[in-house]
Amino acid sequence: MAKVLQGKVTSDKPDKSIVVTIVTHKTHPIYKKRYIDSQKVMAHDEKNEAKEGDVVVISETRPLSASKRYKLDKIVERPTISESDVKEDAKKAEEDVV
Repeated sequence: MAKVLQGKVTSDKPDKSIVVTIVTHKTHPIYKKRYIDSQKVMAHDEKNEAKEGDVVVISETRPLSASKRYKLDKIVERPTISESDVKEDAKKAEEDVV
C-alpha cells in the first residue's frame, strides 16, 4: 500500500515537478511536549497544474528520478490570493514609501 500524504506546494519552478512541504505534529517520548516536524519532498506533476501555495495530496510511487518518489494525486485547495502577489504588493508599498 502506497503512502498518501497531504502538504502545501512551496515551489513549482521545475518542469513537471513540485516541491511539497509536509507538516506533522510529534510528541517527544520523554518530555511529552508536542513539536512540529516538517519535510520537503519532490513530487511529479505531469500536467503542471499545481501552483505555489496549493494544498495537494501526493502518493508514493516508484522512483521517477534521483529525487522524486511521489506523484500528484489531486489539488485539495487553492489560495484565494497567491503568496507571490502578496510579496509583490509588499515590495510596491516599500518603493512608494521610499
